Amino acid sequence: MQAREPLALLAATALVLTWSGIHPLERGTWWMEVAPVFIGVPILVATFKSFRLSPLLYRLLFIHATILAVGGHYTYARVPIGFWAQDVFDLSRNHYDRVGHLAQGFIPAILAREILLRTSPLRPGGWLFFLVVCVCLAFSATYELIEWGAALLGGDSADSFLGTQGDVWDTQWDMFLALVGALAAQLLLARAHDRSMASTGGSR
Repeated sequence: MQAREPLALLAATALVLTWSGIHPLERGTWWMEVAPVFIGVPILVATFKSFRLSPLLYRLLFIHATILAVGGHYTYARVPIGFWAQDVFDLSRNHYDRVGHLAQGFIPAILAREILLRTSPLRPGGWLFFLVVCVCLAFSATYELIEWGAALLGGDSADSFLGTQGDVWDTQWDMFLALVGALAAQLLLARAHDRSMASTGGSR
């Protein structure tokens, strides 16, 4: 893979992040929501030459960064497209955060799959599938613990970050959707992911 596409995705991510940071609804919530992008992008840049990821994975990571940036700009409970879906499908709440948590399983699943295939003795099959799901559930649980900590420290000011919208089962829904995302990513994209890794010499 030429460096052109990853550089274009990096530039696009910077533009989306810049837009997201211009007068967000709540600045503190914005910082918490987009923090993974500020952590992840420098790591990807630093490891680009030594551990270049597959084209498919870079595209998925850009999508994930965009989801986070949009949620950070509006707060997840107030994203306009979520209100549109709520009206069209007569939903009880803004479900944009559900999309975010589905992506929280879907996209990290491909990231975990690629790292495990390239750095461990694992091969495509049952154990790889199972361990990728475990990694995604652990990541989701960790995120829920971070939200819990934010609630303890921030009190009512952390409500926008939590985005529960009065749903007492919000945490369980978040983890369930991450599970669904992790399963779906592997079932739908495993072959495409293998081809994408092979195209860059990333598979073993």
